[in-house]
Amino acid sequence: MVRLITHNMLTCHVRNCTKDNFPLVFSDVELVVREAPENLDFIRRFLPKLDWAALVDTARSLGDESLPGTQPEEFTDEQLRALHHVLMEMHVEEGKMTCRGCGHIYHISNGIPNMLLAEHEVGR
Repeated sequence: MVRLITHNMLTCHVRNCTKDNFPLVFSDVELVVREAPENLDFIRRFLPKLDWAALVDTARSLGDESLPGTQPEEFTDEQLRALHHVLMEMHVEEGKMTCRGCGHIYHISNGIPNMLLAEHEVGR
C-alpha cells in the first residue's frame, strides 16, 4: 500500500530528471483509511527523516488538514497522533503519482506503485 510514510521518500528516477522530482504529486486517487497500531515512539524517531513541507502539502492534497504548516519543535501527543494517522493510516489504493519535473506518471494499482521504468528512461 502507498502510505504517506513511504511516499515521503519516493522521488522520480527518470534519466536526467533532477529538478522538481520530489514529492511526486497524487491524482485520481482512491484513498482508504485503515487503523494501525499506535506507536508514538516510532513516530518521534522517524521525524528527522521526514520532509515536513512535502508531507503537509501531500496530506492536504488528500483532504487531511490535521498537520500544522510548520514542524513543531516539540510535539504534543495529540500532534503525534495526527502525524501517526497521516503517515500510517492513510493508504492510496489506486491512482497516479506524477513527477512535476518531467511529467512521468507512476500508476498505483491495488495499493502498489509501479516504479519500474522503461529502458530508455533509466538513468545511468
